[in-house]
Amino acid sequence: MSQKTSAPQGDPALKRSFKGHKDEVCRVAFNPNLKQAVSGSKDGTVMVWNFKSTMRPFRFVGHKGPVYDVKAAPAGNIIASCSEDSTIRLWKNSVEGHSSIIKKHTGAVKSIDFSFDGSLLLSGSHDKTLMVHQTSDSKFLFSLPHAHNNFINSCKFSPDTRLLASGSDDRS
Repeated sequence: MSQKTSAPQGDPALKRSFKGHKDEVCRVAFNPNLKQAVSGSKDGTVMVWNFKSTMRPFRFVGHKGPVYDVKAAPAGNIIASCSEDSTIRLWKNSVEGHSSIIKKHTGAVKSIDFSFDGSLLLSGSHDKTLMVHQTSDSKFLFSLPHAHNNFINSCKFSPDTRLLASGSDDRS
């Protein structure tokens, strides 16, 4: 029995690159509207890159340390970032770059994730704690203290928001 395989549509090619950060880029994410990409850097800034070449990027300044993770809310109207400075910022996705600050962790915040509907934000930190916040008013809802025995480097909501997953330096 022979099996037909489809030929590749061509090699991947670089469409466009974006330059503007002054230090290493730690994380990139797509805005669900597929009209923007977001990046966070060790220079402490968040950049929102518009795919339309006539539009300038937005530079969000406010963190006092490297930005380790960035995410765009499912609706694309909010950009979340987290940093070495132990804060999470929820930025309005506009040229003004207004943000609200969430300061509940006591260590560097390494990872964030929005729930499927964007109403919740999960964060994981070097303080070994996972926290869940409400995005509408930045309200802290609950934490899982000492979820790990070492630094938390990644966290994620399940697609239905009923489960949380996290990864840590403790190898679990």
